[in-house]
Amino acid sequence: MYPFIHIGIFNIKSFGLMIWLAALVAALIMDRSFRRARVSGDAVQMVFIAIVAGMVGAKLWHVLDTPLEYHQLGWAALWDTAGFAWFGGLTGGIAALLYQGWKAKIGLLRTLDLAAPAAAVGYGIGRVGCFLSGDGCYGLPTNLPWGMSFPNGIEPTLLRVHPTPLYELIAGLMIGAWLWWRGGKQRGTGTIVGEYLLLSGIARFLVEFVRRNPRILWGLSNAQLASLGSITAGIVLIVWAATRPAASRAETAAAEPEPKAL
Repeated sequence: MYPFIHIGIFNIKSFGLMIWLAALVAALIMDRSFRRARVSGDAVQMVFIAIVAGMVGAKLWHVLDTPLEYHQLGWAALWDTAGFAWFGGLTGGIAALLYQGWKAKIGLLRTLDLAAPAAAVGYGIGRVGCFLSGDGCYGLPTNLPWGMSFPNGIEPTLLRVHPTPLYELIAGLMIGAWLWWRGGKQRGTGTIVGEYLLLSGIARFLVEFVRRNPRILWGLSNAQLASLGSITAGIVLIVWAATRPAASRAETAAAEPEPKAL
């Protein structure tokens, strides 16, 4: 594994590099979402603010979820590159997007619909950073042909384990592609983000069965319990959106002001 990428005299953390690559790709996708829906707004700025809020939320959730680590490391636990909780990142990112969508007068659910494909793809790319750094997010030991060891990772292991970050990369790209395709269809506001919450929740719930996270309730990990909440919220949104009138691209375009003649 490659926790650091050496370029001349510079040692670049692979985790940080992939996070910024994820942010860049997500910003490009969301900008395209805005253009397709003919929505005015700074999509790139919204993505980067959501990424920062998501990382803060992920770290805070991890610290709250593992108080022993905080007692051992003190404030250093907040700056450690390892330990980011998926649900905390999801909550922080959604909160930032909701605030920005409200401030820009785009609409809360509409903003989340536009951001959903970018969030799915960006999350998948970000997991590559965990894979390259070997930060302990890998899975349980396995004899499957694609099992991998992480001898040079931040948290090394010589056992062949499930490369769960790669599973989440594949899931993120597939979910993102599906949501992008769905975003071009007529649908009630809230449908796309509902499908994002449902599909990403299912993906995380399933991958947890081969991860090494401890089980805390009913044989499920903390992430799986959070995933059940995501799945439930997604189903509720999809059902609710189905009762709302579908907003077509033509109707969206008609609602936009006519460009002024030069």
